[in-house]
Amino acid sequence: MKKLLILQMMLIGCLQISGQQVTHIWDGTNQGSHGVTLKEYLPSTPAKTAVIVCPGGSYFWLDRVTEGDSVARSLQAQGIAAYVLFYRTGGVFPFLTHSRLIVPGHHHPMPLNDVQQALRLVRQKAYERVGVMGFSAGGHLALSSALFGTGKLRPDFVVPCYPVVTMSAPCVHKRSRRGLLGEYKKRSREMQDSLSLEKHVTAACPPIFLMNCVDDPIVDYRNSVLMDSALTAHQVPHRYVQYQTGGHGFGTTWSKTTPEASGWFEEFLNWLKTI
Repeated sequence: MKKLLILQMMLIGCLQISGQQVTHIWDGTNQGSHGVTLKEYLPSTPAKTAVIVCPGGSYFWLDRVTEGDSVARSLQAQGIAAYVLFYRTGGVFPFLTHSRLIVPGHHHPMPLNDVQQALRLVRQKAYERVGVMGFSAGGHLALSSALFGTGKLRPDFVVPCYPVVTMSAPCVHKRSRRGLLGEYKKRSREMQDSLSLEKHVTAACPPIFLMNCVDDPIVDYRNSVLMDSALTAHQVPHRYVQYQTGGHGFGTTWSKTTPEASGWFEEFLNWLKTI
């Protein structure tokens, strides 16, 4: 019995060290969804900077491992507190069946509401700065938090990696547009324009580290080019790192990309020291 108690205490200690607390961010608010969670990864020493991580998945599902857990552990190892946000998405069944033609399900602005609620909760922990890092569709969400948030609901910096940016032709990622807008509103020119982020950049935008690869087979690399141009036009402090090779969907799992693109994380860490 004593050995079992010691083992339990050791397990609890391991969980505390690795920072595996999971928060259901909408519980007690009468809003949102119980299924939306924020998973905490704390470094061994108190962190001054926190990053909310938004995995990709075309706004239909989430890459919980490569663009969630792996990225959070990479940040944690660098002394940065990481919080992986499992925000609301359209879902696999609606993707396969188009069931949102009948039942609306999850769609905009639910993911944006989720990341803003995550910002509220993380800011309560009194970090010196809180950023949002997102991948693919999660990159679109990260950028949305910067462009559409105000006050404490706007992050201090944003890191969109191979992001979806535009909801308009010719380089739109159609699956992400359908995932975010739903079966009907995906055809609305007004909705497309309202969430084509290159059209909503202002000088109030926080600093941005933008990264993608020209050979990306999923999201047209010109999405990031559009964002870089818009940020430059509005004189927003930013760094755009474009790699010729690297593909898509690799996060910080270097076996899934090229040696060239695997340098992005160090580039980000160096940039973070400058802002």
